[in-house]
Amino acid sequence: MSKNKQDTQLALILDARHHDPFAYLGSHRQDKSFVFRAFLPYADRVWLKTSSGWDPLLRSHGNGLYVWQGDIAPPSPCLLRIEHDGSAYEQYDPYSFGSTLSADEMYLHGEGRLLQAYKTLGARVSEQDGVTGVRFAVWAPNAERVSVVGDFNRWDGRMHPMRAHGSSGLWDIFIPGLNAQALYKYEVRNRHSGNLVSKTDPYGFSFEQRPGTAAKVTAASAHQWQDQSWLKARAERDWLHAPFNCYEVHLGSWRRNEAGQFLTYREMADQLVSYVQGLGYTHVELLPISEHPLNESWGYQTTGYFGVTNRFGDPDDLRLLIDAFHQANIGVILDWVPGHFPKDEWALARFDGTALYEHEDPRLGEHQEWGTYIFNYGRNEVRNFLLANAHYWLSEFHIDGLRVDAVASMLYLDYSRKAGEWLPNKFGGRENLDAIEFLKQLNVMVHDEFPGALTIAEESTSWPMISRPVYLGGLGFSMKWNMGWMNDILKYIEHDPVYRRYEHDKLTFGQLYAYSENFVLPFSHDEVVHGKKSLLDKMPGDAWQKFANLRLLTTLQMTTPGKKLNFMGNEFGQGREWNVNSSLDWHLLDAHWHQGMQHASRDLNHLYRTIPALYELDFEGQGFEWIDCRDHDQSTISFQRKARDGSFIVVLLNFTPVLRTGYRLGVPVPGDYVELFNSDASYYGGSNQGNGAGLRSEAHSWMGHPHSLVVTLPPLAGVILQRKPTQ
Repeated sequence: MSKNKQDTQLALILDARHHDPFAYLGSHRQDKSFVFRAFLPYADRVWLKTSSGWDPLLRSHGNGLYVWQGDIAPPSPCLLRIEHDGSAYEQYDPYSFGSTLSADEMYLHGEGRLLQAYKTLGARVSEQDGVTGVRFAVWAPNAERVSVVGDFNRWDGRMHPMRAHGSSGLWDIFIPGLNAQALYKYEVRNRHSGNLVSKTDPYGFSFEQRPGTAAKVTAASAHQWQDQSWLKARAERDWLHAPFNCYEVHLGSWRRNEAGQFLTYREMADQLVSYVQGLGYTHVELLPISEHPLNESWGYQTTGYFGVTNRFGDPDDLRLLIDAFHQANIGVILDWVPGHFPKDEWALARFDGTALYEHEDPRLGEHQEWGTYIFNYGRNEVRNFLLANAHYWLSEFHIDGLRVDAVASMLYLDYSRKAGEWLPNKFGGRENLDAIEFLKQLNVMVHDEFPGALTIAEESTSWPMISRPVYLGGLGFSMKWNMGWMNDILKYIEHDPVYRRYEHDKLTFGQLYAYSENFVLPFSHDEVVHGKKSLLDKMPGDAWQKFANLRLLTTLQMTTPGKKLNFMGNEFGQGREWNVNSSLDWHLLDAHWHQGMQHASRDLNHLYRTIPALYELDFEGQGFEWIDCRDHDQSTISFQRKARDGSFIVVLLNFTPVLRTGYRLGVPVPGDYVELFNSDASYYGGSNQGNGAGLRSEAHSWMGHPHSLVVTLPPLAGVILQRKPTQ
């Protein structure tokens, strides 16, 4: 290397602008001898371990460049002895180690097909050339220089600049001697502007406590999974015809300890799992548990997509919680947010000084409603980031499915935008073609790689075939939230019963499209915040009527075709709106009406799981038949739910506070009928009107059926009847 070139490279090192420090630092052949260089600005004296012992290095520049020359190459990897402030220690030179990235990994990442990119990028404790340390890798294609900074190098970006890998945009370095728990960030200098940004790791597995924003090196998992039988059964389950009843949970506000502090993942493995199991839910859905800085964002403003939030413990603690759910035969769905990310300057936003994960043009790259950035789904590496993140949660944490947040915002280029504020696609349309392709790739990957895992779209428009396979032209989701049904039913139930006769179509309209998708019927967190009131408080009337209406609403949900989801607190009649900063009001269970609501929820849940007619044909029209949907004057509806073996139940719902005796109901076959469930039972807090003695059909045709029953229909109540088997 010529003197001029050496001077140029030295200037780049001293200026922290070198894109390939490995070409200058470390051991190199120079003519017929060898030269070793180390940049150690905080060292007083430095020695190099050679075949003849410890050779001193010459401080050739006042800023901290140390140089050694010899006829024989020093042993690799090079070991240094460093003296500073009177103390000495030994460390291996990071520029003595080769790249940690393979050509295949770089190629697949560039193609968007490195599905386990979390094993390549980020920070991992590993061993190289017999030396333990941490290997770092990051994608920053518009950087002139990227350095790893942390406590271990005084957060000085001059100390550990990384190796660039050409047009791949990838950078890596192996830092020997580092261990788990080390805090770190990436210091990135933009190649165009020269501006410096300090960024947390996009692939970081854990992070320091708020308000700190550094990533934390995480040791390999030590958790021993005990859920093999669950995963085997999941892979074989016919989920289309199986019960799915989901309890939606925000872990930070479900329950807190006596001091008002968060429960840990391990404490929730004792308390939450047994609670969900006892109430008979089949699944839980966890609001986003990836790392986020602000509690009030509920986890939807994610800054660490691969990081388990440390509010409740470490990654293995979360694994223990999920394992406990599985051993209790409860599936775990993760609320996942690939639609947008926050603008925090230390996270993904303008990661290498440019719009890297987002679009440069705000008409494509900014979400005006939420003040966030939109992912650039057309960029292979960005798509790879999201696909690898989904793979990570499903693989490393045995998650059973993803509820994908805000799908509508991804599908439409004009979502929440006025004319002139958005750019059309190449065909002139409003559809986001790149997002559509990403969602298809996501669903194909999940269903191919993780048998039995589910993907569920929160999608609020009439986009067709959301839950139809990709090979048939659909987006490939397993299921879709039925936002239309939810809105109609809540608008209906909020009316005073005297006016419900004029809104009767809101009860029945959903059946016109109920089988166009695989629908989930949700009463989610979004319906009990921001002034919308709790479900209980939405109900009209006095206290008795409010609880009767809520039990009736729950009965309607649990008997209507479609899978089920309820937000925590709905099951016992939480009185106030959900507050993310406090526990649910568990003291309410001291009151009879709240106890009764919880008992009704539990009994409906267990009934749902044990009666095939309530779940087997949720997505098929032959599983449902109206008995009478026209009785708007009395605000009642009745219908059958059917199973594949021909068994059926009869459901009657009375949406007025009027006790109806002598109510004639058509039934398909004669026989004796029994009351399986009555939401007006005194055990649930009702008036205890019903048909406890049983019913016998009459040969009196009614409602299009050759036989009928004369029933008592309780006020503001739902009744489920089943024909007794003949002897």
